[in-house]
Amino acid sequence: MTSLFPLLGKCPAKGYWHLQARAQEAIFFDVLFPFMHHPQSLDKYKLIKIFLYDEPSSKNLDLKELKDYLKGKLQKIDISIRKDFISYFLRDKELERFAKELARARVKDLTNPNYEVEPFYGEIQYEKNLLENKKAKASVLYDGYKLSKLFRDLITEEEKALKYCHIVFTNRLFGTFDEIDKRYHARVITCGVPSIISTTGIVEAPAKPKEFYLLKQKYAAIGMNVPIEIIKQKFAGKFIDYDDERLTEVMKGYALQAIFYNLIFEPFCKQKSCRLFNAHWQNEVIEAQLKSGKLCNKHKKILSSFK
Repeated sequence: MTSLFPLLGKCPAKGYWHLQARAQEAIFFDVLFPFMHHPQSLDKYKLIKIFLYDEPSSKNLDLKELKDYLKGKLQKIDISIRKDFISYFLRDKELERFAKELARARVKDLTNPNYEVEPFYGEIQYEKNLLENKKAKASVLYDGYKLSKLFRDLITEEEKALKYCHIVFTNRLFGTFDEIDKRYHARVITCGVPSIISTTGIVEAPAKPKEFYLLKQKYAAIGMNVPIEIIKQKFAGKFIDYDDERLTEVMKGYALQAIFYNLIFEPFCKQKSCRLFNAHWQNEVIEAQLKSGKLCNKHKKILSSFK
């Protein structure tokens, strides 16, 4: 059996070892494992095409602008815009089955990733309605890796190859289980084949300013039922909100994270001013994606080597 390590050894950041275990396992068996049995296909590893999938419910996500931005970074790589991922790949006759699988991918217990129960009829119908109405907003939390696996199963075998980078924008909120504090955390991006970026996650996953939560607690403590929109107005501009006019600019950085995953298996950077910074706070998102809006020198150099 030919070792895969020579391929991984080309990764400048040695990022393979930093992949989260479940994502690593899924990608290994679905995408990397075939290369070990067919080493002649290693020459097909080089990224040649990026697909951007639309998110119809988001009125401020401009994929044309996003495509032009990425093309400026990677002139030799073909970039295409496709309609929303599920509409592009899912066949009508698969709708009922896929709705059931989506219901299974929901997080049922925030403290237990292995807790699974057979979906209720109402949950399946809810998913079916979401599949039929592309602009509807989902309001449940999914396991990010299960969702990624469901999406990956829809992609044709040819396009699962690592020379293709699929970037799926979705309004579904997903999370991953943290083995340290033993609970799920909402995420903006789950990297893999495909990489999934949530337009809901960019609002809900990175924490808002501490003062935001303190004010909510203060109102609750004195029995005041203040609408969340009024509290948000007090912190306007300090976090990314729904239908935020800055959404496309912010998503440029997350698209780059997905591309770096395909290129070197390391989507994140430790520098807070780099667009690859894995932000956990809204002020960190704004710093990396809006105030800086650039890659650090190290990642700029890596990207230029792929032009």
